[in-house]
Amino acid sequence: MPKQMEGFFRMDLKEFFAENKKAAIAMSGGVDSSYLLAAAISFGADVGAYFVKSAFQPEFEFRDAVEVANALGAKLKVINLEVLEIPNVSENLPSRCFYCKQAIFSAIIKAAKKDKYMLVLDGTNASDSEEDRPGMQALRELGVRSPLREAGLTKDEIRRLSARMGLKTAVKPAYACLATRIPTGMVITKELLHKVEMSENSLFELGYTDFRVRIFDGAARIQLPAAQMSDAILERDAIIEAVEPYFTDIFLDLKGR
Repeated sequence: MPKQMEGFFRMDLKEFFAENKKAAIAMSGGVDSSYLLAAAISFGADVGAYFVKSAFQPEFEFRDAVEVANALGAKLKVINLEVLEIPNVSENLPSRCFYCKQAIFSAIIKAAKKDKYMLVLDGTNASDSEEDRPGMQALRELGVRSPLREAGLTKDEIRRLSARMGLKTAVKPAYACLATRIPTGMVITKELLHKVEMSENSLFELGYTDFRVRIFDGAARIQLPAAQMSDAILERDAIIEAVEPYFTDIFLDLKGR
């Protein structure tokens, strides 16, 4: 596992795990939950990691979660969830995230209790705004705690601490679930999610990072960071070839991300 560097953690986080020696951690394979798991283990807490596998999570997120858990010597429990069977989720209304988080964390809480973990933690950090995040309300209602946020740790700080611990996720771009690529009010289907995931995988293979392929009137709207825009224009043909198997119409959003 990565070397433990206790001095790089804030005392508040250390104290949190001194007071909460046994907990379940919702693992996404991203920067925050990976660091939270590493911190908990470093401080000697008895923690279990839980990954909820659904149509909203791309396969690479699952692979990253498995890799991080294995590197840390943590056992990762995988929970399969048919999230599109939840009407309030698949209908994709503005409250979708609330019902999705409610379902995901209810599943984790149920599994964690079977494993004798009464406390569930997530990786929300101090940089995450509660505005337009109905999922945070679901976490509060379910009693899920966010130690990184409680300790005042921002995203940038978590990346620095992760790098010092040798976590591969330190430089991993932020990634939102696939459902965020589909406009509010448009029914979410497995077919749409598959098209988005495959398109993004194809662009990853071309070397693009930290981008989104969003649905726009049935077309693919590609949002790239400004620094990658010129490359995309030069590689127009390669991008079309990569995405065209999934979308007939392809747009490059000049405003970018």
